[in-house]
Amino acid sequence: MRLLGLDPGLRHTGWGIIEAEGNSLRHLANGAVASDASLSLSGRLVQLYEGIEQVISDWEPQEAAVEETFVNKNPVSTLKLGQARGIALLVPAMHNLPVEEYAPNKIKKSVVGAGHAGKEQIHAMVGMLLPGCRIANEHSADALAVAICHAHYAGSRRNLGRAMTMAGGKT
Repeated sequence: MRLLGLDPGLRHTGWGIIEAEGNSLRHLANGAVASDASLSLSGRLVQLYEGIEQVISDWEPQEAAVEETFVNKNPVSTLKLGQARGIALLVPAMHNLPVEEYAPNKIKKSVVGAGHAGKEQIHAMVGMLLPGCRIANEHSADALAVAICHAHYAGSRRNLGRAMTMAGGKT
């Protein structure tokens, strides 16, 4: 299954595409969509929209996952980040992709094994879990971590769903 991970941000929205087959993960691509700070907020959101749209068009993922964000100290920054997150949720949904959201601690725990791992640990583990992967930047590394997290949890949900269907069919 081809999965898209997104790490939303107004300046840079990281993206990562992986292939998950059973317990095997394979890196396909990664990068970041940048917005021009000289544009209006609406113009910047259009840039994010178009960039994510292009990634989906180029790579045709079957599912997407987005990192949840927590409130920052600056309410204006939090609001802008929320709007970028809205774009990250909207574009895959408009392509009829199932979209899951994961808290940062859940992503860290699934990739590193510890919910409070540092960025360096996460990036190192992404490289280990996806051998030969050349990570474009910190935003794409985070997006790949989101995709890896989704591969772990979505696979478990699919297996549970199949087991429940089989169990229901026997009664």
